[in-house]
Amino acid sequence: MGENLDFGSQTLIPLFEVNGQTLGITQTHVNTWVIMAALIIFALVVRAKIKNFKEVPDTKLQNLVETLVDSLNNFTVSTMGKQNKGFATFYGPLFIFIIICNLSGLVGLRPPTADFATTLAFALTTFFMIHGFGVKAKGPGYFKFLVEPFPFLLPINIIGEIATPISLSFRLFGNILGGTIIMGLVYAMFPWFLTLIGVPAALHMYFDIFAGSLQAFIFVMLSMTFVSGAME
Repeated sequence: MGENLDFGSQTLIPLFEVNGQTLGITQTHVNTWVIMAALIIFALVVRAKIKNFKEVPDTKLQNLVETLVDSLNNFTVSTMGKQNKGFATFYGPLFIFIIICNLSGLVGLRPPTADFATTLAFALTTFFMIHGFGVKAKGPGYFKFLVEPFPFLLPINIIGEIATPISLSFRLFGNILGGTIIMGLVYAMFPWFLTLIGVPAALHMYFDIFAGSLQAFIFVMLSMTFVSGAME
């Protein structure tokens, strides 16, 4: 039961120590690589099959791929506008990756998004995209918003910008880790026969499927909104 209540990402292969802290390859690294490998294999299969795709879909794979691509394109256009449809090539794969990370608990993996390092990396990517595309769209004058409406508000505006990646990363991390902890407690405390007859399944429906899908949607939608807002 003690192992079930250990919700941290375990170090699987120690590499070196820093101030007595062991650093190395963790569960998060391995699980992320597993998910990446699954997505790469799927992409290679689609690439091999795409030459056989027809104008009118006649296979389940083509229907799946076209539905997925259309949905992601429509999602991007509805959030960022037609002029920014090209962002679908980035946010589409990001959404797929995050949602699969969130749902990986269903197959016994510890979700990589239950590790703050993972969600912070996503949030920092959004942070640099916000200001990078803002400068690209408006030039150096983009940063004048930091002294608006009054110059003495500069420190507060800077704090507000720094808060963006922090809030994005903690929102995704907190919800996924919370679900992981609750499901761990359920399996640790429930009698074995209740687990066998599928009582925790209803909780998986909420904490893994519903919450995981919702948090992936919210993260990507907020990222799109922030980037498109900086470009307007």
